[in-house]
Amino acid sequence: MSGTTVKSSSPVVPRWARKSTLVLAIVALALAVFGTTTQTWLTVHLDPAQLGQAVSSQDGLHVQGSKAATTVTALALVALAGGLAASIAGRIARWIITALILLAAAGIVSAAAIVIADPLAAAQGSIAAATGISGSDVSVDVTVFPALAVVAGALLGLSALLIIPAGRFWKSRTKYDTAATGTAAGGSAAPAGPPDDIDSWDRLSRGDDPT
Repeated sequence: MSGTTVKSSSPVVPRWARKSTLVLAIVALALAVFGTTTQTWLTVHLDPAQLGQAVSSQDGLHVQGSKAATTVTALALVALAGGLAASIAGRIARWIITALILLAAAGIVSAAAIVIADPLAAAQGSIAAATGISGSDVSVDVTVFPALAVVAGALLGLSALLIIPAGRFWKSRTKYDTAATGTAAGGSAAPAGPPDDIDSWDRLSRGDDPT
């Protein structure tokens, strides 16, 4: 009696292609970029005579990332929304979302790199607001946070590039595709693999009990 090998009809989803893993990575990186903008990116050392009572002459003028590179905060929120939307988007929508996240990541890296390259120009608005003087001869120290924003933005772009190949392993979210899948499987829509947290949430929202 010869033995038979039973092959699973469900494709094995690589760890990197799991929806929960990729979406959480994009969300975490977008939040990391946003978090850097709440920290001090630049420390401006001015003449004490220019500081007045607004700024301590010992600590200098601290410029947050949200002021040094105003676009980074908005772009981080765009990437965050895109990552969340990718979890429920169809194939065509995923292409659009991927493009948006890539553009946001490129903008984050570019804006943060500009601050690193020319910190004085990035700090001029904060200097003028605090002292009423612009174009002053000052020294500006750059903290580690702009560099962290560049790294997180680059990783965000790389993660976005994985959405398209990973999407081949994701089950469709539309009722039409679900019905077509069920018909092709003989009327039963069995899951292709172990459900993740996002799959369970989507089934619950449709009225199915994932348990």
